[in-house]
Order: sequence, then structure tokens, then C-alpha cells
Amino acid sequence: MMFPLRLRLLRQLNCQQLYAKRTFTNNNLLELNERGFFQSIFPDTAAPKMKKLFQSAPQSIYAGFDPTADSLHVGNLLVIMGLLHCQRAGHKPIALVGGATGLIGDPSGRKTERNQLGQSILDGNLAAIQKQLLKVFENHEACLWDTSKHKAPLAPLTIVNNAEWYANLNLIDFIANMGRHFRMGSMLSRSSVESRLESEDGMSFTEFTYQIFQAYDWLHLLRKHNCCFQMGGSDQMGNLMTGHELISRVERKREVFGMTLPIVTNEEGDKFGKSAGNAIWLDESKTSPFALYQFFMRMPDSEVEKLLKLFTFIPLPEVAQLMQEHAREPEKRKAQTLLAEDVTLLVHGESGLKQAERVTNALYKGQVDGLAELNYAEIKQTFQGATVVDLLNEPGMSILQLAMKAKCFPTENDAVRIINAGGFYINQKRVQNITEVISTGIHILRNGISLLRVGKRNFYIVRWQ
Repeated sequence: MMFPLRLRLLRQLNCQQLYAKRTFTNNNLLELNERGFFQSIFPDTAAPKMKKLFQSAPQSIYAGFDPTADSLHVGNLLVIMGLLHCQRAGHKPIALVGGATGLIGDPSGRKTERNQLGQSILDGNLAAIQKQLLKVFENHEACLWDTSKHKAPLAPLTIVNNAEWYANLNLIDFIANMGRHFRMGSMLSRSSVESRLESEDGMSFTEFTYQIFQAYDWLHLLRKHNCCFQMGGSDQMGNLMTGHELISRVERKREVFGMTLPIVTNEEGDKFGKSAGNAIWLDESKTSPFALYQFFMRMPDSEVEKLLKLFTFIPLPEVAQLMQEHAREPEKRKAQTLLAEDVTLLVHGESGLKQAERVTNALYKGQVDGLAELNYAEIKQTFQGATVVDLLNEPGMSILQLAMKAKCFPTENDAVRIINAGGFYINQKRVQNITEVISTGIHILRNGISLLRVGKRNFYIVRWQ
């Protein structure tokens, strides 16, 4: 089990008892409000009924993920956390991937229409997202769930693809039987529709129908999985309301409920993990475990408590105590470190966290051995965008010759000037003697790689042949 790894930092805190992982989430999911988890529920007067249902029996709860890319990003992570809390509370999580709705495109939060995806791209995105969802749930159970204290198995994640029930649906029958239950006034009043109708480009009929299909998805899941609850970001409220209205007309004896989660933003108001257009992806080939780890390590003190409540399962009293420790010694960044550890564990598992810590120690703490433990693929993944050079290990090669063969400098004069000035590094160690001879164990790591750096950010990976 992963408990020693997970508790490593917590042992350093000045507390009377060892922090332990919480083995469950209260079956009344509305108590997650204490963590700032829900922005609203729908209907807004339904809290007593919802509490009664949560406490009476395991409930099926679903959230949707459209395959707009071949990876989810940290902006999706809060919804995944919601499904994990459902699972921890003994409920049944359902992840719906939009094999059908992905072809239509959700207008929520969009200023322009999405580009239509080709079927082959869509299929690839669907496969990648399903794999990611399963991996996160597997990492959660392996690394962040205490099976020794909670004997009952977690309910497995159910993944459904809405293309399955639309594939053989007759269009005329669908419009005749379902279309009559939608009211144009309500559909036009949704904020996602109003904002687009007022824009210069307007809104296509394709996008306008999106809320119809998401509403029908919920009806289908209610009938097949007895799914009375839907969870989504706050920008999904209009779609949730449309689904609620459809079900109230078609299944008059059934009640369903929606829960929206806050859209997490940074201090500048940008969507979490997507500032400047650079998304922080959950796919390690797009964002390395090290980059994900550092993204959370760099969170400002003003944000870290909120993020600990949203993106970890640490009980609130322990979060409060951790923040007290952090306030006394903010320079140690204990809160950020624990946040980064937990999120990296969840997304990439133990191996991903260890890789992130090795690189962090090598880059920021001078522990070069951490680089030597990485293979070529991990180094390339970590230093995305770095130039890769294959070189023969020629006897007597000097620092200057290495720098020029790796094309670190445009001219030899530039190389001599910058190296002498201390702007050249091999395996994170500054080198200034241009005549020094390259040697194995010092300049060449035991994995057969050298990491060169010019200045602060220009990396070169040398693979020795």
C-alpha cells in the first residue's frame, strides 16, 4: 500500500497524532459543501430529498466528458474528483463519454462553434479518455484508499458511450416522441444560448440541439441505470435544467437532481490549468508528471487551501492544521508539496510521483542522481521541447567540443564567452572550463545521457552512442 509515501510529509508536521487517510466520504454527498465543492443544486429546494436518498441506499451518479481532445486536463479533474467522492461514499459512479454529442459540440462557455471532429479522430479521443478515467480510478484505489480500514469493495466506475443508444435511433421517431417535450422559450433562455445568439457569429442549429441530446442522455441513464443524479461544472446548469424538465414530463413519477461544481480559476480569472492557452493535460505524453507536479507546487499561498479542499481527500481538520503549519513556515511550501503529491499520485500513480520528485530534486536541489535514474523517454517527456542530439563518445572530447557538437551555440566565440561567464550547465552543474575533458560518471550519467542547459531554459539532451 501507498500509505508510507502518502504520509511522508505529514509526519514532519507538529501534530499530536499521525494524519491518516480518510477511508470514506460521508454518504450524504451534500456535506462536500463544507469543502466548497458544490456551487449549486437543482432544484434549489431539493437538499432534504437528496440527503434522504443519499443516506437510504447507494445512488447512481453520472458526469459527462466529451471527446474534444485526446486527453482530459486539470480543468476536468474536479468533476472526476466528484465521481471519486461518490465512489468513496458507497455510491455508483458513471462516466458518460460523448461519442455522439462529441460530434455536435457543447456551446456552454464557448464564444465560437467548435470545429467538427472526424470519426477517426473522435474514436481516438474516446479511447484515450476512457483509458485515462480508468487509470485515475485505479490510482485512487491503489494509492489513496485504505483497504485495510474499509473492507467493502469500491463500486467500479461504469463508463458508457452515448453513441451506443443513438446509433439505431430513428430521427423522425425521436423528434416525434421526444421533441414535443422541449419548450423553445426555455431552451432559448439558457445562458449558453443567449450569449451566442447575441454574438456576431450567432449559433448553429447543431449546437442548439446539444441540450436536447444531453437531456435525453440523462433520461436513458435513468431508465437503464436508475441514475437520478447528474454532476457537472457550473457552466452545465442550463443542460442540467433541460434534462430535469424532460424527465419531469416523460417520467412523471420520478425525481432527478443536478449538482454543479465551481469553475476553478486562477488569480487572474483564467480557467484553471488553461491560462495563456497552455492546458495542463492528464496525459503524461502531453504534460509530464514533473510538469503536473510543478504546476501545483507553484500555486500561490492564497489559493492552496482552496485547492487542498477540492483536489485532495484530506479531512478538513487536517487541512486546517496543515495550513497553520504552512503559515508558520511558508518558505517550506508544505501545503503546496502535499497538494502536488496527492494530485500527481491520483493522475500518474506511484511511478509518476517518484519520477516527478526525482526530476524536482535534480533541478532544484542539486541531486543529480535523480536524473541518472530516468530513462531517455522520461527525460524527453520531462524536458518537452528540448533538442535531442545523438553523439559518439570520442576519447578526449572537451566541454567546448561537446557544446558545439550539440549545437548549443551558433558560434565558437559565443560558446567560449557564455561558458566562461557561467551560463552553461551539464546535468544541472555549472561548468566553466572549456578544456575540461568529458568523463563518464561526471558528465555522462549512468543512463548514457547528458542534460545540457544554456541559461535558464534552453535544454539539450545528449544520447551517447
